[in-house]
Formats: sequence, C-alpha cells, structure tokens
Amino acid sequence: MAKLKVPVSADDHSQGDSNARLTLVEYGDYQCPHCRIGHAVVQRLQRHFGTEMRFVYRNFPLTEIHPMAAPAAQAAEFAGEEEKFWEMHGVIFENQPNLGPEMLVELGKGLGLDGAAMESAMREEQFAERIERDIEGGKACGVHGAPTFFINGQQHEGPFQFEDLRSAMEAVEG
Repeated sequence: MAKLKVPVSADDHSQGDSNARLTLVEYGDYQCPHCRIGHAVVQRLQRHFGTEMRFVYRNFPLTEIHPMAAPAAQAAEFAGEEEKFWEMHGVIFENQPNLGPEMLVELGKGLGLDGAAMESAMREEQFAERIERDIEGGKACGVHGAPTFFINGQQHEGPFQFEDLRSAMEAVEG
C-alpha cells in the first residue's frame, strides 16, 4: 500500500482541525466525473465524522483527457489567494458539466472575486508552479489517476463510495 510522500502542511488547502484523528487527502481533477462523485462523498464523510476529520485537497489535473481541469485548478487557486478556495472548489464541482473559461470567471465573480484578474491569472497560468508541485507530490506516492485518497498517510485502495471510505476510516486506530 502506497504512503503519502509529501506530508500535509500549512500550504495545503485544508478543512478541519489539524489535530483531528483522521486526515483524508484527495488528489483530484475538477473535470473528472469520478472526482465529482468523490466531492459529494467527502461532504458526507465530513458530516459523519465532524471534528474527528480533516480534509485536504491537492490538484491532480489529468489534462490529456480533461482540458478544463487545469484552468479550473487555476481558478480555485486564484480564489484561494482571496480566502475563497473552498467556495470555488464547491461551485466548480456543482457546475462541472458546463466547465469553460468564461463560466469559471462567472463563478468567481459570483463569489465576489475580480473577474478580470481571475481571467488573467488563468490565461497566464499564475498558479502553475503550485499545481505542478501537487502533481509531482502525487506521482511520488504512486498516484496515477483521480480521485486518489489517502487516509492518515496510507493510500486507500478500492472503491471510494461513502460506505467504503467510512469503513476504511473507522478501521484506523487512534
């Protein structure tokens, strides 16, 4: 079973207490339909585990098959600079079937972000280094596709439906 090679740090996008008993790390792709399912599963897990769980999201855009994954990651990172990463993260998945550059900018504007600045950041790939760091970290621990989940540093192998991840997380000692 693969282990998480890049430890969770303050640089990560994280929800929940850093001292939570469980840390779930996802390497995800905003255009991947499986990641959209995973997004809903993670939300259920967060409700189920409450303060016992911390969630970390790392970018792993599969650009060969999902051309809007990298622009969406750029948009989410731009929003993160304005303390709105999680809001953008959510609306991107909610609107995944219609992803496009203009729609991403409109989503950002809906969150109160500067549309022109977001458009520029996406066009110039302002956050490419950060996204590449996530990708390289994922590859270092054997991530080949999205979504890939790690529970307390151990890769979860197998299905990622709610019951599967819940059972795996409940089996963690601590």
